[in-house]
Amino acid sequence: MDIFNFQDLTGEFSVLDVVLAMLLSFVLSAFIGWIYKITHKGTSYTQSFVITLVMNGMVVALVMMIVGSNIARAFSLVGALSIIRFRNAVKETRDVGFIFFTMAVGMAVGTKFYLLAIVAAVVISLIMLLMTRFNWYAREVVSQILRVQVPNGLPFDTLFDNAFLKFTTTSELISVDSVHSGMLTELTYSIGLKKSNQIQDFLTEIKNLNGNNKVTLIAGYNSTDL
Repeated sequence: MDIFNFQDLTGEFSVLDVVLAMLLSFVLSAFIGWIYKITHKGTSYTQSFVITLVMNGMVVALVMMIVGSNIARAFSLVGALSIIRFRNAVKETRDVGFIFFTMAVGMAVGTKFYLLAIVAAVVISLIMLLMTRFNWYAREVVSQILRVQVPNGLPFDTLFDNAFLKFTTTSELISVDSVHSGMLTELTYSIGLKKSNQIQDFLTEIKNLNGNNKVTLIAGYNSTDL
């Protein structure tokens, strides 16, 4: 028995098949990465994530070519890939959608559904652009986070009622914490300001009520990654 006898299965694909799959998966994944870049909002954008999206689409296409219609290879790859663990938390749920987007396109290319991959990439990308352009599903009243430190003993449950009534449409106390070794109480509110140009007046009035202690307003936290 010749222990050096081996069979190269690469011949199942022509060079044109491999080149076409890699190039098409690269082009479509790069297009998806461009769509991700121009539709991204917030502060969590990283170049490495977009590069990973492109590589992800190409690798999935390669995996699908390897698997083909062989069930044994499919189960072997599932077992091999199950050992991979991702340590980085996904900061934005939309990122997960783009990961699956490139995976689906890579799967279509790897299984030679070329037209399906192209049409799906274009249609889904256009829908993403449309939703971003017209700001679908955005709330009319944008919530802000207000953190106020007050001296112990002040009736904080009603202290800011008049200010909230004057400057906000909604206000809700989220948490109460003891800070500075128990010397102060920090209140966290979710508020919706009536007018964005009244922020300075609103903060001035809050400072007058809390004894000029620290006041922090996190504006637009819904669209950022804090």
